[in-house]
Amino acid sequence: MVRAGGPRRGLTVRTRILAALLALTALALAFSGATAFLLTYGQIDERIDADLSESADELRTLAASGVNPVTGDPFSSADEVVVAMIQLDVPADHEGVLGLRSGRSPLVTQQAVELHLEDDAAFVEAVTPLLTSDHVMLRSIQTPTTHYRALIAPVAALPQGGGVPADEPAALVLAYDRVAEHAETQRVFRVYALVALGALGFAGVVGWLLAGRLLRPIRTLATTAQRISDTDLSARIPETGNDDLTHLSGTVNAMLGRLEGSFEAQRRLLDDVGHELRTPLTVVRGHLELMDPHDPADAAETRGIALDELDRMHRIVDDLVTLATADQPDFVRLAPVDLGRLTDDMFDKVRPLGHRTWLVDARTDARTMADAQRLTQAWMQLAANAVKFSGDASTIAIGSRTTPDGARVRLWVRDEGVGIPEDEIGSIFERFSRGRQTGERRDGAGLGLTIVSAIAEAHGGEVTVDSVVGQGSTFSVVVPVLPVPDADPSPTGTVERTAP
Repeated sequence: MVRAGGPRRGLTVRTRILAALLALTALALAFSGATAFLLTYGQIDERIDADLSESADELRTLAASGVNPVTGDPFSSADEVVVAMIQLDVPADHEGVLGLRSGRSPLVTQQAVELHLEDDAAFVEAVTPLLTSDHVMLRSIQTPTTHYRALIAPVAALPQGGGVPADEPAALVLAYDRVAEHAETQRVFRVYALVALGALGFAGVVGWLLAGRLLRPIRTLATTAQRISDTDLSARIPETGNDDLTHLSGTVNAMLGRLEGSFEAQRRLLDDVGHELRTPLTVVRGHLELMDPHDPADAAETRGIALDELDRMHRIVDDLVTLATADQPDFVRLAPVDLGRLTDDMFDKVRPLGHRTWLVDARTDARTMADAQRLTQAWMQLAANAVKFSGDASTIAIGSRTTPDGARVRLWVRDEGVGIPEDEIGSIFERFSRGRQTGERRDGAGLGLTIVSAIAEAHGGEVTVDSVVGQGSTFSVVVPVLPVPDADPSPTGTVERTAP
């Protein structure tokens, strides 16, 4: 039965990393240990075979000489060759020697040896049938006692130098206890296995601590994500070091910053909508409630008021939507812009805004990467403000000029209007801010300059203001000049144009 509840959690990343680390470490230790063990086993077997083969060569040499080196007399039988070899041979550790004779008990050495082959009846029984063989043999013989590697060398198969009689067969048997020979190797690798297990445990502890330290930013990320709510996105992940996880922390922090900005813009939009649309809605509702539907004149007047308020709400909504998208990456779309031509186009567009004397103070021929539509929108807004706050037949001038170092360009609108008090300049770019000029408040939602500022900041620039009360103001949009691909630099020039 499956119990209802939250999602089942699998192994943690820390556990999986540690498991993979331990698995790879164990595999490496096992592979290296097994390889070394097998190589050592093979080397021991090769050494045993080489030692037995060397003893066979010595027996051949002895038989070929035909003289017993112990007595100095010629060999009179095959038994004497075997006896002489047993007397001359010094068995190694875990090695035994035995002489086989036909129909008689085996010959044994009188030296102190560790391995007595004659005591293993199964071994003697296994090698006896080989006494009459016509060649020297290396055999592996398994008995209930142990596992032997044996040399069986019948004298009849040796060079019969010196006229050694071969009427009665005899053979020399040398054998190593392979189990005893490999016992030391097994003991060493048992110690290796214990050390490997200890190393694996130590690697597990260190790996657990190291994985915990490496994954600390991820745990901090999870903790930070849990603290984040729709009302508080200020939490950030500490960034320390210069590795991939630090880069991840920085990326997540940047994402949180964008989310915070988006949520802040959303909240600001809702606040602004609620703040600014409440008044026209109240006006429309109030007039509709007081309207006399039977009075055509009253109905027509109320209709005009309602349409005017709806138009104002439409403009406010459009402005708020523009501001809501100001933080989006595609708010401005950069493309090559000829600032001189943009200045000419602006001059043609602003003249119908009002009966003013329109001038072009300066015109740059520079080119840059910018969003021409957004710059036009900001420039038009500044021109519309200049018309709103200046008198008929006054002068309004626009212009564009690059800075002396060519790094930035300034687009401005200069008017001879009422000007802005110095204490209000810092607040006129705030949303719904309507400064007071000459004691009266002008129409507008107070979002135009906020939009201009957003457009300038989206281009990496700013808006500056120079104003004197009663003499006029100059608003400038200053943006950086970005290199245009395959663009030929042109000299900057100025021209003055007057409206006809």
